Amino acid sequence: MLDTRRRAAVVGFLAAALVLAGLFWSVGAGAVAAELADADLGLIALVGATALAWLGAWALVLRLVLGAIGPTLPYHESALVYAAASFANNVTPFGQAGGEPITALVISSVADVEYERGLAAIASTDALNFVPSVLFALFGVAYYATNAGLRGRLTAIATAVLALAVLAPVAFALGWRYRYRLEAALVAGLGPVLARLHGALPWLPLPTPDGIERRVEGFVGAVERVATSPRRLALALCCSAAGWLSQSLGLWIAFRAFGVSIPFYVALFVVPLGTIASAMPTPGGLGAIETVHVLLLSVATSLPASTIAAVVTVHRVGGFLLMTSIGGGSMSYLWATGRRALAD
Repeated sequence: MLDTRRRAAVVGFLAAALVLAGLFWSVGAGAVAAELADADLGLIALVGATALAWLGAWALVLRLVLGAIGPTLPYHESALVYAAASFANNVTPFGQAGGEPITALVISSVADVEYERGLAAIASTDALNFVPSVLFALFGVAYYATNAGLRGRLTAIATAVLALAVLAPVAFALGWRYRYRLEAALVAGLGPVLARLHGALPWLPLPTPDGIERRVEGFVGAVERVATSPRRLALALCCSAAGWLSQSLGLWIAFRAFGVSIPFYVALFVVPLGTIASAMPTPGGLGAIETVHVLLLSVATSLPASTIAAVVTVHRVGGFLLMTSIGGGSMSYLWATGRRALAD
């Protein structure tokens, strides 16, 4: 299983490298390199600081969610766990969808809770972080429309954002209302599948139908605890919004590092819309998010493609490397301390 995941990660990084190579080739790698050489290093360092501010804000979201379903972690431990979560997202295909199971294991170990509660915590955190992203994207597109008018591809983008802003809450509401039916359907669907797997692979340890039902009920119950804590939800949404603002501010500062500027409302909708591409089958959406950012910024601004690509390289690729490095260190630290605790 581990070898399979490693092969998947290697293939994903190779795919991301090919996408990035194609992106730089299309805009001119030499021109991008020249832009990077002239960048203001002080402002680039400030972009890194906004990435750390984003990490700190979303670590608070995770801490608030964990406090609703189990013991409240000290802030420094929440920051380590969320950094480890960002590492898991960045090295597994399909972004958060691939990293959540690994993060749930880390949470269950650090917070000493059941795995399904850890999974509920990170899933609830990601769901809460989704809400401000849609609102900021909607606000940014609307403000752009009133100031510059919509044209060409931006009309399609505005339509997609509006549809997302309407359909996402409806989907969440329906899923929540019928959560018990979904729970029953999931348990009923997994039971026969696991029974067939056990018959074909008797040596493979698999959960029993009762065990599945118990875990799914534990997951749903943990999510219910989060949903019934309005004060924590409000604080978590504020922290999430602060994280999105930090990311958008980082993109705005990155443009200033190259001697140009964009309206801040453009960064407000480019950052969350680009993050949707993290669902692509590359580690952390690497390559896909950068491509979407370049396309969106090319449509929304009149800046040269080489400048936009250089900015995205600093903001996204640089941020990816920074968060992966910090997250990898956090994951190693948590793993090492966990092993020592088990030994004691």
